[in-house]
Amino acid sequence: MAKMTEITVWTRGVVMDKEARDIANAFAQAAKKEGKFIQAFDNYEDLPDRVSVTTRKYVRISDEEIEMKYLYTNNHPDVVVIVEPTIIKGINVLRGMPEGGLLVINTNRPIDYMLKFIPNADVLGAIATVDADGISGIRTVDFSGSEGGVDAAGLGAGIAAPILGAMAKVTGMVKKENLAKIISDVAAMDRGYNEVKIQKFRKPRAEYFWGG
Repeated sequence: MAKMTEITVWTRGVVMDKEARDIANAFAQAAKKEGKFIQAFDNYEDLPDRVSVTTRKYVRISDEEIEMKYLYTNNHPDVVVIVEPTIIKGINVLRGMPEGGLLVINTNRPIDYMLKFIPNADVLGAIATVDADGISGIRTVDFSGSEGGVDAAGLGAGIAAPILGAMAKVTGMVKKENLAKIISDVAAMDRGYNEVKIQKFRKPRAEYFWGG
């Protein structure tokens, strides 16, 4: 049976929407370069054009053709990525996650501190943090996701780059060399790859390699 991985990226509308969109698109494109079948898309129930409203981007990566391509939500995310850390304080970001999943958070806070805000953290196989804001220092804001919008900043020019590096390291799902062919800020991606912190728990999923 083919393994399909579901990735959900949480962000905030307008101010960080492009960052999450870059994460979803770049990670999916890197997986495609490695022969995987992919999908990357927005959640159409969210409102990305409203400032600071929580919104989601989705990625699916599979060894075979994806049959559920017209289902516009990830009900059972294996990997959850948090672009803006305060999101975890009011939303059950791990809802539907199978036991042994992975949580990646953009934060400079200690992992133990972040775990205080996640009541169902017992489902996690691992949690990883990376200080993407500290590494990049750039948040790209544009309206390229809106009708008629043009992406003038380039893919992965801001904090998406170190988050993508961290994801490559802790999931082992794509090679950072393939990400480097896609994103703008390769140096920030390398720092995210090297500086990500990870804490593993007792029930990692056998399908994944939690690096670090």
